[in-house]
Amino acid sequence: EVRLVASGGGLVQAGGSLRLSCTTSGFAFTDKVIGWFRQAPGKEREGVSLIRTSDGHTYYADSAKGRFTVSSDNVKNTEYLQMNSLKPEDPAIYYCAEAPGNYGLTFLDAIFDYWGQGTQVTVSS
Repeated sequence: EVRLVASGGGLVQAGGSLRLSCTTSGFAFTDKVIGWFRQAPGKEREGVSLIRTSDGHTYYADSAKGRFTVSSDNVKNTEYLQMNSLKPEDPAIYYCAEAPGNYGLTFLDAIFDYWGQGTQVTVSS
């Protein structure tokens, strides 16, 4: 019933850009926190960005500030992550996840009830 599907990953040169999409279904998108996380091989999963769909408030990890921008389309039930100035440390599987909208903007894994399967981002030199 609940589904989050991340897409838009691919191969990009260092310094380039990608836009990831997270399409959702099965829940009220307008009253949620949607997070982007990433996990590179051999590394722990880390938070990237957050947005509360009811008010548009956002939060970014230090690694994403100034380069990545998250936005939500509450008509299409879709969240976007615009990634600019991609760096060698950015390649990873990027996941989107859902948390209840009442929570503050936090990367705490326990509040995210549903996770998508992720999309691969690869950066070439």
